[in-house]
Amino acid sequence: MRIAILGVGSLGTIIGAFIAQGGKEVELVDVNQAHIDELNKSGAKIIGSTNITVPVKAITPKEMTGKYDLVLLLTKQLYNDSILTELLPFLDDNSVVCSLQNGIPEEKIATLIGKERVVAGSVEFGGTWVKPGVSKLTTAYETFKDHAFEIGELDGSITDRIQHIKSILDLVGNTVISTNLDGTKWSKLLVNVALSGMSAALGCTFGEVIENKYGVISAVHLADETIKVGKAKGIKFASMHGFDIASIEIKNEIDIQNRVETFRTIFKPQSLLKASMLQDLEKKINTEIDCINGVIPYHAKGTGILTPFNDLVVKLVKNAEEYRTIPKFDTNIQYFKELVNELNLVSYHYKKRVDS
Repeated sequence: MRIAILGVGSLGTIIGAFIAQGGKEVELVDVNQAHIDELNKSGAKIIGSTNITVPVKAITPKEMTGKYDLVLLLTKQLYNDSILTELLPFLDDNSVVCSLQNGIPEEKIATLIGKERVVAGSVEFGGTWVKPGVSKLTTAYETFKDHAFEIGELDGSITDRIQHIKSILDLVGNTVISTNLDGTKWSKLLVNVALSGMSAALGCTFGEVIENKYGVISAVHLADETIKVGKAKGIKFASMHGFDIASIEIKNEIDIQNRVETFRTIFKPQSLLKASMLQDLEKKINTEIDCINGVIPYHAKGTGILTPFNDLVVKLVKNAEEYRTIPKFDTNIQYFKELVNELNLVSYHYKKRVDS
């Protein structure tokens, strides 16, 4: 079976290393020549919550040949039109492209390569690209191995091919097959909206978001906006690691305190993670903000649901893109503080509890 990983940044490098370590032949495909050269020379080195170096085969897109049976898609959605058009000659009728991109890109992917070729998934762990040949696994190793992916057919069916893809991804970490793909993707989108969005807007790690009073309150409201918009679209949010993600929805102001405590508990294992969008800003390249936080106000149109926190995140990240700057935490947290206070989202009693 010919396997390719298309887009070998932090996550692609980690995935490629573990699949290769598991004995499968896999080609790591990326446009970063320095990264490709180092991978071929020294192997894929994974640091952080583990420490391994695995020999891998890495190539540029220009070096691709023949047909692939399975392509794991980890490129940025920004480039899907060109990348997937260029991928078509390397697919046959039975080829499968498993989207592991952030957000909910499957509908667009299907229009480009054919719905019958597409399965979807979400990556449940985090990584940071360190330098050519080296990626850092930022999720606790036990958590990573216990729940690495969720994948599924677009129609929710359990097929032989989805079972086979699971067997390959299980070499990386435990892979769950979802029969509620939309719910799975929206649940993962919620995490990206709430924590990746704040990480990019503030220039910090997930841990710094959830430990800051206004950072975590804002993350809770980003999640709440996502749930309300998703429900308006008929989405049934899937549980994550056994947790009912839809239970984060805010019904009244009293809920906020409990939601903050929940966030700090369930996302503690992700504390070291730094959003890939922030890594993009550090590289002075554009992010996927329109495909993450921008999705919520887009789908809120016509529902009457307001999305002020997502609007603010998009505004701050786009400002950083325009001026090629890295957001400063102390500066940007003030905008969220002002929004929280402006909307009177925190009672005096709650502020005393959080401050204490």
